Amino acid sequence: MLYVKAPAKINLTLDVLYKREDNYHEVEMVMTTIDLADRIGLALRQDGKITLSSTDQFVPVDQRNFAYQAARLLQQRYGITKGVAIKIEKEIPIAAGLAGGSTDAAATLRGLNELWELNLSIDELAELGAEIGSDVPFCVYGGTAHATGRGELIREIPAPPSCWVVLAKPKVGVSTADIYGGLNLATVEHPNTIEMLQAIDQGDYKAMCATLGNVLEDVTLKLHPEVVKIKTLMERSGADAVLMSGSGPTVFGLVDSELRVSRIVNGLRGFCDEVYAVRMLGERHSLA
Repeated sequence: MLYVKAPAKINLTLDVLYKREDNYHEVEMVMTTIDLADRIGLALRQDGKITLSSTDQFVPVDQRNFAYQAARLLQQRYGITKGVAIKIEKEIPIAAGLAGGSTDAAATLRGLNELWELNLSIDELAELGAEIGSDVPFCVYGGTAHATGRGELIREIPAPPSCWVVLAKPKVGVSTADIYGGLNLATVEHPNTIEMLQAIDQGDYKAMCATLGNVLEDVTLKLHPEVVKIKTLMERSGADAVLMSGSGPTVFGLVDSELRVSRIVNGLRGFCDEVYAVRMLGERHSLA
């Protein structure tokens, strides 16, 4: 069996510029991968079937799953007669704003490129990923990127200054469609993407912390007071900067001191079951 790592992502900035004619939103984001990852196992099948299993009972194991869709897309596009048994060993929380489903699809694309001997470039895999979901191209590349369009136009940028990332996901479900639907673009405070890009380029940790921003955060905070409480707890416990990732509900804090990490984690664990302390990855994936 071939195993592929599927890391989660966080948004250092997430800006929504306008609603497009195709009903998607035009976005501008700075994203980076973190060392919280699912593991995708791929075993060759000779009968052409795609099967899916997961260690998490809440992950769909049919055509709704992005990893299944990735395998099916490759089969259909390139006339592949072989099949695959996909096993998703889940570590990333589900429906958390961390691109768990998208990164599983991206890892499946990268892994099947090797398993089925397709010899596609990483750019070709990213282009295919855009047909599955807006976050999939970024997850194909990994690393750190400035994303535009509906999120599928990816420009590689340097890795951010190294730090710890503490994540906490409350027990609430968030509908991305509802969050975008509640967004009033006339009143939002847009993050300064240019300043974030400069901070990363200069390796300036303090400037990066000062420039975090997510236009979806206010919408989610109004709907879910639990997210507000987590954010407040993280700030009071000593995180250098705190932001919600994606459409939520996961909140992350950036911390440059390992001593403070344990204090923040312990402060959150009494209120929240799903708490993680990880490092930023920052570097791009390479194909086998």
